[in-house]
Amino acid sequence: MDIEQKQAEHIENFVKQASIIKGSSSALANVIVEATSHPSLFAFSEILAVPNIIELQGTEHSIYLDLLQMFAHGTWSEYKSNASNLPQLTRDQVLKLKQLTMLTLAEANKVLPYDVLMHELDVVNVRELEDFLINECMYVGIVRGKLDQLRRCFEVQFAAGRDLRPGQLGNMIHTLSDWLGTSDNLLISIQEKIKWADTMSELDKKHKKENEERLEEVKNALSLKKLQTMSRLTWTSEGTGFSLNLVE
Repeated sequence: MDIEQKQAEHIENFVKQASIIKGSSSALANVIVEATSHPSLFAFSEILAVPNIIELQGTEHSIYLDLLQMFAHGTWSEYKSNASNLPQLTRDQVLKLKQLTMLTLAEANKVLPYDVLMHELDVVNVRELEDFLINECMYVGIVRGKLDQLRRCFEVQFAAGRDLRPGQLGNMIHTLSDWLGTSDNLLISIQEKIKWADTMSELDKKHKKENEERLEEVKNALSLKKLQTMSRLTWTSEGTGFSLNLVE
């Protein structure tokens, strides 16, 4: 079972918890802390969509709504830039946000230099970075790839998807529409080339057949001429020898 399938049960559980809480923003804040700390949860859009969670906006616990949005769409660097306006993270939340940051980086690039990763993840050396990639990313199943120590980079083979940012769906649809249009044009071009190749093949076959027929005609003509020539030759004997006479 892949990482996306494993999350469905956890998401449903937190959605139910948030949905039944009425009139207690502190309890909803606790649900958010628990969700953003869960070791197997990496998608938060469905929790964000729960009406009770949305109603945290404007309350004394609205920073927890902002925190949930950060975990849904943000990165470790973005959190650090806004840390003064957000709750302080626990150790588990720090790890989770760094894992999510790795997913964001892996979505955008298939080859990630170690220097970029160490900067974005606040890792001080290569050994710590590789331990993080192996133990906290690949072993968990959110990414797959190859550590290239010689080139000092991580080659991404797979990365679990993150929640879509607001407006990102429209951009994706536009991109896919452009891709579909390009694919259709390419398909038409390929079909035209196949049709042209088929036509050239038929012409080639026709030309080959005509040449074979002409060659056969020449062979037949030469054979006939040879027979005609032989029919005009006679053998006569004169004494002990022979002479060849051409009959006109």
